[in-house]
Amino acid sequence: MSPLRVLGQRTSQGAAWRRSLWASSHQCGAAANGTSHQPVAARLHMPSPTSTSTINNTTNPTTTTPSRSFSSCTPRPQSAFQHALKCNHQWAETTQAADPDFFPTCAQGQAPSILWLGCSDSRAPETTLLGLKPGDVFTHRNIANILSPTDLSLLSVVEFSVFHLKVKHIVVCGHTSCGGVAGAMANGKLGGPLDIWLQPMRALREKHAAELAKLDGAEKMNQMAKLNVAAGVDVLKRIPTVIDAIRDRGLEVHGVLYDLASGKLEEVDVREDEGVAKGREAAFERK
Repeated sequence: MSPLRVLGQRTSQGAAWRRSLWASSHQCGAAANGTSHQPVAARLHMPSPTSTSTINNTTNPTTTTPSRSFSSCTPRPQSAFQHALKCNHQWAETTQAADPDFFPTCAQGQAPSILWLGCSDSRAPETTLLGLKPGDVFTHRNIANILSPTDLSLLSVVEFSVFHLKVKHIVVCGHTSCGGVAGAMANGKLGGPLDIWLQPMRALREKHAAELAKLDGAEKMNQMAKLNVAAGVDVLKRIPTVIDAIRDRGLEVHGVLYDLASGKLEEVDVREDEGVAKGREAAFERK
């Protein structure tokens, strides 16, 4: 079984939840402004993303998305926030009707198998794109899914999910048409903390300049996103809590790229030589 098969597993309970989610919350959210959103790629004048190969079993070919009407939450309230609240109530009622035990079970505690470290982009919500449900995925997201060994927020999430929740997989996810990647690949000033935040990715751009120079357009942007994912995996494997969990109970760390144009995940190659792994463990583990 593929180590990432867990990302695409379907259960009857999950299927019921997904149907209620798509039938209410997502439909309402898309209608909040009354018009479709202009893609971020277009606003940034970025090239259209290219489709990529996908991870086996991240989608179920026998599962079809229900037809959707964007009028289920109309008439639209005065504000997007009020509209969202109304959609939440509709989603909760639909979910409760489909599975009366779902919310009471969630209230008792959580035991997620996956820690998801992704980008804050509104188009890449982990639970939705994985076809899973609340309680399945512990999550940390930031601009451009940049992982820093000095980020206390990240380190706290990793410590809690790995040491206390005992997650079995950590997934670092980048995505196509990422505004953070575009910002790091350009030389313009973004202002405020954004320029500082993107410094690690600019350093990656410098390190891999020769490789990136051979690529153009979306292909270059996607490769930069993959390099950033691989760098994030590298950061994680230097955290003592992660090192211990890999050694003692087989924790697995994965890298993936989410293709906005297809909705599918591609696994990023983050394999390494055994000697490299042992050398890193010797340098970073704490006894």
